[in-house]
Amino acid sequence: MWYRWSSTFSCRAHVYPYRHHLASTLRDSISTKFRSTSSITDMGAIGRQTINTTQRLKGLRELMRKPEFDVKVFVVPSEDEHFSEYPAEADKRRGFISGFNGSAGCAVVTLKDAFLFTDGRYFLQAEQQLDKNWTLMKQGLPDVPTWQEFLSKHLEEGIRVGIDPTLIVANEAESLRKSLRTRDSELVTLTQNPVDIVWGTERPQRPKNKVFVLATEYAGEQFSTKLKRIRGEMAKKNAAATVVTLLDEVAWLLNLRGSDIDFNPVFFAYAIVMRDFAVLFVDKSQLDDSVKTHLGQEVSIRPYEDFLSYLRSLATDSLVKKDEPVLLGDKTNLAVVEALGEENVIIMPSPVAALKAIKNPIEIEGFRRCHIRDGVALARYFAWLEQRLNSGEKVDEYQGAEQLAKFRSELDNFMGLSFTAISSVGPNAAIIHYSPDPNDCTMITKDEIYLCDSGGQYLDGTTDVTRTWHFGLPSDDEKRAFTRVLQGHIAMDAAIFPTGTTGYIVDSFARRPLWEDGLDYRHGTGHGVGHFLNVHEGPQGIGTRIAYNSTALKPGMTVSNEPGYYADGKWGIRIENVVVVREVSTPYNFGGVKYLGFEHVTVCPIQTTLVDLSLLTTNERAWLNNYHREVFLKVAPYLEGSDEVALEWLRRRCAPV
Repeated sequence: MWYRWSSTFSCRAHVYPYRHHLASTLRDSISTKFRSTSSITDMGAIGRQTINTTQRLKGLRELMRKPEFDVKVFVVPSEDEHFSEYPAEADKRRGFISGFNGSAGCAVVTLKDAFLFTDGRYFLQAEQQLDKNWTLMKQGLPDVPTWQEFLSKHLEEGIRVGIDPTLIVANEAESLRKSLRTRDSELVTLTQNPVDIVWGTERPQRPKNKVFVLATEYAGEQFSTKLKRIRGEMAKKNAAATVVTLLDEVAWLLNLRGSDIDFNPVFFAYAIVMRDFAVLFVDKSQLDDSVKTHLGQEVSIRPYEDFLSYLRSLATDSLVKKDEPVLLGDKTNLAVVEALGEENVIIMPSPVAALKAIKNPIEIEGFRRCHIRDGVALARYFAWLEQRLNSGEKVDEYQGAEQLAKFRSELDNFMGLSFTAISSVGPNAAIIHYSPDPNDCTMITKDEIYLCDSGGQYLDGTTDVTRTWHFGLPSDDEKRAFTRVLQGHIAMDAAIFPTGTTGYIVDSFARRPLWEDGLDYRHGTGHGVGHFLNVHEGPQGIGTRIAYNSTALKPGMTVSNEPGYYADGKWGIRIENVVVVREVSTPYNFGGVKYLGFEHVTVCPIQTTLVDLSLLTTNERAWLNNYHREVFLKVAPYLEGSDEVALEWLRRRCAPV
């Protein structure tokens, strides 16, 4: 059992970071796929493989010409019907048809050409993975349209554009319909996805792994209370129901977790919250008696496949109607709207997402504790790696990631990794979402920058941390860029801003030091982080996307702070901590407005020998020294007597500058 840390961390706490019986028992009861640390090839993207898509595209185009489809264009998004950022293998249709397996992108296939749209995080990866059949569309660059603009402005007029209605957000579909009409074109929803037909028997089956209960000691709130809060939101709109389609929202709402998608402790399900009852749509074979007892009489259980037909019955039986509508989150797919009837729904920012984003005190304490334990694994790994490189041993990117996963797996409450580790050397570090192929990856050396972005899933929280190292003599350019990234990181960590401020507004805090040198990065500065849920969580975030201006940062939200810089073909730099939004005390409160700031919970050294100290201000140097003092006081007690090599490494890396 964990005890609360003292505020000063001046003595060793009465806790032990390694395996706890409860976590071990739970891990043994759920899928090994979620918790495996021995096979990263099963866990996510591989950085450089190219697949010949000629026959796949030929088969798709043959189907597009058939009368039952009859479309000149077919759109293949990345998401599944739950809008999952990281779908299960069975739902990676865009990856199958294009060969590009980054987490973000959209494929547009015409009868003659094929286009892959993705953002700056994946430009280099897509260039390496796409074969000659594809044209890469680099979204965000000047004169490069979005895939929606491409369909409505760059293709011939009077065409039928096909889409699977379960894979496109309803609002987006409506906007696309309107823009296509201006060119006498039509968006056609298909009852069967032709990519599935091309995939055929080789398409993997969807997992149906066991669902388990997340105890209130970790969740911090009973699910019955969460249902009451959702019904309170429904009452404001006189709504008869709320439909929950996103997997992490279903899991959070009912205090349940699963392992159907790699890295994400979720399970395939939908939920409907009515005024007097709730329904969970899930494969019943995934639920044992403990889950059924947990749900009790408050939640009835129906088959997953019954979801759309159940929605149709609500509309047919007038249980929902225009003046007593259904609330739908703004990421709900078009098929749901078609089942209920457009006139019977209100599409709005998900009330579940808004509540989930603000962590309760127990969840926040869980974040603090799991990040300290995670810091132990990081210290052990980087000490292990440095020792081996200094002794002349060979360690490649994949072996490094595996060793870090092993150290994490030994920690208390560990349930799995939170994403595929980005263990990258030199030019590979410039690929923002690179991950090593065990059969074709680079050796980690003392002569090149090493970027490691990794995280773990724990019963009491989710971690996501990036550190950049150089174990030899970095160049002046590398040191200057690293220092500018560090200054941006410090500026964000130390930021104070009034209530109501969004991540869109504060994003420039992190970029300003890089802008001074004419540098920048093609990704957001921060994403929301779930509590033992998806490592990427909305609606909060920090970045240049205008969508981030619609959600104010609020106390209890958890986000990452991760500015970077990437010299294409040479090296990449990123420094990432997870932070919690909190209220701060200021001498004045102009207009009666409260002010907010951040509390960092990640505890891992930042390499000071990569810093050009002449560029740091007095306050920045003080921040760095104070941070390292905090890291040492929190992590060192766990290493005493158990890993003296890591302890000595930590002492050296946390020394003041």
